[in-house]
Amino acid sequence: MTQTNQTDFLNNAENKENGVNSQTLERVILLATEIAREGREGRKIGTMFVVGDTEETLKRSRCLILDPLWNHPDDLKRIDDPNMRETVKELAQLDGAFIVSNKGIVVSACRYIDASSEGVNLPLGLGSRHMAAASITKDTNAVAVVVSETSTIRVFDEGEIVSEVIPEVWLLRSYGLHLVNPAKRTSPSSEKTETPRPDSNEQERV
Repeated sequence: MTQTNQTDFLNNAENKENGVNSQTLERVILLATEIAREGREGRKIGTMFVVGDTEETLKRSRCLILDPLWNHPDDLKRIDDPNMRETVKELAQLDGAFIVSNKGIVVSACRYIDASSEGVNLPLGLGSRHMAAASITKDTNAVAVVVSETSTIRVFDEGEIVSEVIPEVWLLRSYGLHLVNPAKRTSPSSEKTETPRPDSNEQERV
């Protein structure tokens, strides 16, 4: 998918059967762009989010460690909560994926995706994290967002890459920033020349 059409997948994901909430997906991608740009403790990190179809995704994954989000109330785990976003950035340093519900709740963290990779074809150079994202989206109705350690963000749906997101472009779009050309000038033809008015104190000659 080209960068000019990088947001089309939001509507496509929501419109399919048992689709993903586009607002939740957009918030996840925004968080992913922040992780890609900021890293953590001076180094780049990679992570993955699986959004939607929570029940099936949990069936096809397991925790690598004791789930750090287990038994916390949902209202503290909302993806749009600033404190939760900082928590996610910290936990992103650990292995495993985040599971995010359609309602924007970060249900679980540090999960190993245990989905079949049969029939998945990815470009050369993409590792196990991307394979897991393709596999889980092939077997479920979820959408996956992968942050690579090169700061590239890829979105997966139905086992395929549907978008590659440039963090800077997404942030400009999300925060509504617009670039204005400061060198723009009025063309000479549009400039008006005014005839100077005579001094009102000047005496008319006889």
